[in-house]
Amino acid sequence: MKSEMGTFTRTSNGIECPICKVKISGNIGEHIRNVHGEEEFKRAILKAKENGMPDPEIGEIFGITFRQLEKIITEAYGINISVLKKPKKIKYWALKNFKEEATTVWSFKQRGDWATHDGRYRGNWSPYIPRNVILKYSKPGDVVLDYFVGGGTTAIEAKLLGRRCIARDINPAAIGLTKENLKFIPPRTFQDNYEIFEPEVSVGDARNLSDIPDEGIDLICAHPPYAGIINYSSKVEGDLSKLSIEDFLKEMEKVAKESYRVLKPGGKCAILIGDTRKKKHVIPIGFKTIKVFLNAGFNLRELVIKRQHNCKTTGFWYDRSIKYNFLLLAHEYLPIFEKPNPDDIVTVENDKHKDKLIPMVERPNLGKIDNFETTTVWVFPDKGFENYVDTNVIKRYCNNNYLIVGIHTKDGAKNQYTIKVDKKYDLLYLKSPFLSEVTNKSIIDEYEYLNKVKAVLSSILVEKRGYIVIETQDIRINGNISPIALELAESLQDLGFLWLKEIVIATTKNHQYRHAESGDYLRISHKYLLVYEVVK
Repeated sequence: MKSEMGTFTRTSNGIECPICKVKISGNIGEHIRNVHGEEEFKRAILKAKENGMPDPEIGEIFGITFRQLEKIITEAYGINISVLKKPKKIKYWALKNFKEEATTVWSFKQRGDWATHDGRYRGNWSPYIPRNVILKYSKPGDVVLDYFVGGGTTAIEAKLLGRRCIARDINPAAIGLTKENLKFIPPRTFQDNYEIFEPEVSVGDARNLSDIPDEGIDLICAHPPYAGIINYSSKVEGDLSKLSIEDFLKEMEKVAKESYRVLKPGGKCAILIGDTRKKKHVIPIGFKTIKVFLNAGFNLRELVIKRQHNCKTTGFWYDRSIKYNFLLLAHEYLPIFEKPNPDDIVTVENDKHKDKLIPMVERPNLGKIDNFETTTVWVFPDKGFENYVDTNVIKRYCNNNYLIVGIHTKDGAKNQYTIKVDKKYDLLYLKSPFLSEVTNKSIIDEYEYLNKVKAVLSSILVEKRGYIVIETQDIRINGNISPIALELAESLQDLGFLWLKEIVIATTKNHQYRHAESGDYLRISHKYLLVYEVVK
């Protein structure tokens, strides 16, 4: 590898030091650090990175981890970027055959590199996300706010789509990168369709938007850093990525409050957020953040699942997933919040007509599987979808000593088996078939459902270190999403014998093709599997 300091040359005697030309048989990083000092060590790493050496090779040669490499880059550049060289010239401006998403599962195999979009800024979201959100929930000339703008993805899309944009970030280096990425003039075809507005870009804190007047924003579109998943800066005070989960959620309360204030009634707020893991168990930061915004007064218009495609599921990672019984996190949440309009009238159904819920034992029709699912997103064919899900749950989490209980309405509980509580199980699998039939015209008592689930869990004995898996899904009532999985996970925190291990998303392979056009609402096309470990 060529650099200003020389060449890393591998021979049978070792690697040649790029500074003093001595051949080192041991760790070249340790030699540079001990002989030439810490600053030369970091400089050598940065030069290797600048000249295109892959991250794994840098780790091997210098004896550092990926986290240490990120830290060195962030300290040197003030921002966490994956590629140090500026991107090449613009390849293309427009997407061929672009269609707005019509379901609640969004899956983009290619990140998107039109206009000045690139993946240099670690953790930035795919431009497909703000493009879909901006087109669906705003019109040309509207004001779009992104207060975690990072490398400028939202601002670029707002400029291309003829929206005014206010772009903020607490990290000055991120603002510099955003301004660099906005140095373009859209071609004539864009300017014929839209009036082009240059985004207003400045350093700012999402927790304090005092310079923005009340109800001055049409749409908020943002991807916050969270809980140390990726460090976005090195020495920026107020960087949310450096906070503990508890402190992060407290600060997000301020963000939610300011978001509510600056949005116009009926305005939308889209926030991309994910989960993390501790001691091989999931920490549901996504659900907790959604709850923060709901508590601030927002309604939940949509709850989208954004699927990730960079998760390794074979070889080493597959073996570890089976051996240690954990799934690779492969999804994030994209809640679309709406500030209520005072003129909206919500009709409340009469309680006396609500269906009674009945738990009944079910018998599964298990199939054959060659390999277990190893990520938190399970995608199966439409035909036999339930059998694929059931088979993966039962074969991963028990050795045939299981009980499946379905919660049905009175009419749907015919020809089922009654529950006999006479032994301990390794797995209790609780399903909710009636939720798939809920529509705007249906009547459901969410509290009855939550209480029914808790009653079943408390009445059936499961072995210590056994599992309880709850299949559930969101429903739409009066135009808003009722986040059943979120409410269930929150409700079950009261049960001291359960430890949340996984949140799995289950969907079908053809979910995105069922409707060619997007309507006012997205079609709910995913279910959740809340996987709990019984700890006492």
